[in-house]
Amino acid sequence: MLTILLLAFALMLVIEGLLPFLAPRIWRETFRRVTELSDGQIRFIGLSSMLVGVVLITIFR
Repeated sequence: MLTILLLAFALMLVIEGLLPFLAPRIWRETFRRVTELSDGQIRFIGLSSMLVGVVLITIFR
């Protein structure tokens, strides 16, 4: 179980590193826009992301 968790974490790091590596200017602009969102909007994005992740885990498990 620990091995799968570490592999999932490693894959997350690779995926999150793709945009800053391939398109740093777009990544910076996107990050700047996110900092201008309200706390509620950021929380909604986080909640939506977690729900999609749980659904995908449930489907592909």
